[in-house]
Amino acid sequence: MYAGIDEQEALGLTKQFEKDTGVKTSMVRMSGGELLARVKAEKANPKASVWFGGPAESFIQAVDEGLLDTYNSPNAKDIPDRYKDKNKYWTGFQTGYLGFVCNSKLLKEKGLEVPKSWDDLLKPEYKGQIVVANPASSGTAYTFLATLIQLKGEKEGIDYLKKLDGQIKQYPKTGAAPAQMAGMGEAMIGICYMHDGITYEKQGYKDIVLSEPSEGTGYMVDSVALIKGGPDKEAAEKFVDWILTKKVQETFVKYKEYQIPSNKNAVAPKQDDIFKNVKLINYDMSKAGSNRNKWVDEWHNVTNK
Repeated sequence: MYAGIDEQEALGLTKQFEKDTGVKTSMVRMSGGELLARVKAEKANPKASVWFGGPAESFIQAVDEGLLDTYNSPNAKDIPDRYKDKNKYWTGFQTGYLGFVCNSKLLKEKGLEVPKSWDDLLKPEYKGQIVVANPASSGTAYTFLATLIQLKGEKEGIDYLKKLDGQIKQYPKTGAAPAQMAGMGEAMIGICYMHDGITYEKQGYKDIVLSEPSEGTGYMVDSVALIKGGPDKEAAEKFVDWILTKKVQETFVKYKEYQIPSNKNAVAPKQDDIFKNVKLINYDMSKAGSNRNKWVDEWHNVTNK
C-alpha cells in the first residue's frame, strides 16, 4: 500500500489491518504530490494495490489520468455522499474542517476576541498577526483558497485573498505550521485544519483556542482507493472494507490524530465536540481539483508570492 497520511497513523493502521485480517501487508509513506507521481510513473506496472490517505482532490486528478479502479464497498453505505465519489473511484475515511487556531495569551494581551468569521480576519487589529500556508505547496492552504473562491465567487474570492495578504505575517510551506506557530506564540491566528490545533494542544501548547468561521468553511477528506491494475485486488478490497467500518474509525484517535471519522455511526473523539456546530459550505472537490493551477496562479498574481 501507498499512504499519504501521517506516518504514525499509517504504520499503526497497516499493522492493525494485518493483525485483524491476516493479510500480509507492507506500506510506503509519501507526501501527496510524491504519491500521485509514483502511481502515475508505475501506471504500466503498478507495484501497490491500495492508495490511502491524502485529499480527495488528488484522487480526483488520479481518476482523470486513469490511475484508479472503481470499487463499491458494502460499507460505503455508511459514508455520507459528500465524502465519496459518485462513480465509486474513491471513498473518504476521515475528514477535517478549516478554521482558526488562535493563541489566547496574545489575544488577551491585545484585548482582542477570537475571529469568528472570514471577514473578521480583515480587521485592522489583526494586521500582521495571521499565518496561513502557501497554497502552491500546501494542500491545506489550497483548500482554504478554494473555499474562499467557492464561498464568495471567483472575482470576490480573489479580491478577498488580495486584501487578506496585507494582514498576513507569513506563508509557511506546510499546512500544519500555522497551528504550531499559534501554539508557540509566534502568531496570534493560524488558518488551518482545526484538528491540528487539538493535536498541538495535546502536545502541551496550552494557549490554543479554536474558532470556526460563521459564513461556513471547507473541509478535506482523507480518501482510499484501489490502484488500477494493482497486484492484489482482493486484498485491496478487504482493506477498503475494513477502513470504512465504525470499529476501525473509532481507533484513529489512538494514533493522536483528531480528524473526524467519515462513518456516520462512528463516535468522534471527545475533543472533537466543537466540530458539531461547524457550518460547512457545499465544497465542490471536483471544481477545486480541476481549477487548481488556475486558482494558485491567480493567488500568486495578487500576492506577488
